[in-house]
Amino acid sequence: MRPTRRLLWAALIALGLTALLLPFAAGDGSLLAVPWMGLAALIILDLVGSVHRRRHLELEGPETVFAGETARFRLHIDPAAPPGLIALFDWPEGVDGPAEARPVQGDDVIELPLTGRARGAWALGRVWLNWPSRFGFFDFTPSTEIGRSVTILPDIRPVTQGQIDLAVRTSLHGQKESFAEGEGSEFHQLREYVPGDSLRRVDWKRSARQRRMLSKETRAERNHNIIIALDHGYLMREEIAGLPKIDHAINAALATAWAAAVGGDQVGLYTFHARPHSWMPPEAGRQIFPKLRRALAELSYESAESNPTLALATLQARLRRRSLVIVFSDFVDTTTSELMVEHLGRLSREHLVIFIALRDPVTEDQARQPVSTLQAAAEAVSASDLLRDRRIVIERLGQLGVMVLDVRPDQLTPRLVSTYLDLKAREVA
Repeated sequence: MRPTRRLLWAALIALGLTALLLPFAAGDGSLLAVPWMGLAALIILDLVGSVHRRRHLELEGPETVFAGETARFRLHIDPAAPPGLIALFDWPEGVDGPAEARPVQGDDVIELPLTGRARGAWALGRVWLNWPSRFGFFDFTPSTEIGRSVTILPDIRPVTQGQIDLAVRTSLHGQKESFAEGEGSEFHQLREYVPGDSLRRVDWKRSARQRRMLSKETRAERNHNIIIALDHGYLMREEIAGLPKIDHAINAALATAWAAAVGGDQVGLYTFHARPHSWMPPEAGRQIFPKLRRALAELSYESAESNPTLALATLQARLRRRSLVIVFSDFVDTTTSELMVEHLGRLSREHLVIFIALRDPVTEDQARQPVSTLQAAAEAVSASDLLRDRRIVIERLGQLGVMVLDVRPDQLTPRLVSTYLDLKAREVA
């Protein structure tokens, strides 16, 4: 409970009345106490008329929220909130919500849109209920714990909603399985020769035995190794489009892992920061996907700077078979990225490497913004320098045979999945 400006003004009025009554005061000056006694009576009436029993809060909403998703919660207040109530919130680091809110339904329900910002289990903390007393002399500000936590998980909505399954089956199979020449090395079946078929597809031995021309159909080879290499060091904690870079990477990695599972390939996981962190050898995608999801949900946000030199050298030593290696990492400039570029080039000599470079829309906007002040000019020059260094590094990686996906966060998952499907259909991966 705290006094308001209205109580201060009432006290000033009582003081003014006391000054006016001063010439008429006689004897013990009891007349001067009349304004203050009246104010005290009003205060007592205000407090008595504003007493409420302690309120109980209950939060209704999902137990889990995907990173980047906004879920609707409802905070029930029992008994109903008094007129003018405002709820003030102190949300944990991994949850984003309104700083204050008012009841919208019958004075006993507050609607709360909460957005997952970082993976983990987050206690939702305290709520301060603020409402004025009957005469407005005081503000009541009791606080209470919500008593709930919410778990932020990697976003697998493209998997659960069937988008990935549809994309894979459409790309690799279609409504009727068809296999274009040169798009597979795994034998599928024999069929009658059709004029126009390549003579290289004719199975001459079986044709001789059957005394009719037979062609071989092939399809994309399965059981390729797909390695997801995730950097979760300091630079990957930078927030872009409402989420840390590492969470954008995890969401895309899980979508691609599921696409590989549907496509019949094997998926492995390698994480690193200042040193190699974890390694999951490649397994059939459907078997390893629950493990991947659990491991990536628990992946920490590290404050140490990454060591891509050690990480990529260690990964290369672990790989015994040609693989598609998808590297999620980050760099600052051409100087600090020199060793990373060198080791990615070495890795690409033995494996097919995709490097994910997340573009920052804010930096791009700063480089293009009109310059009207000295501060704006300095920001535009810095942003342009960063983008120039970025282009140089990406061009060098391309020259070394590394495929680079330079995309905005909202484009990452569809671009990566479509790139994987294209490589698989062309029998490159």
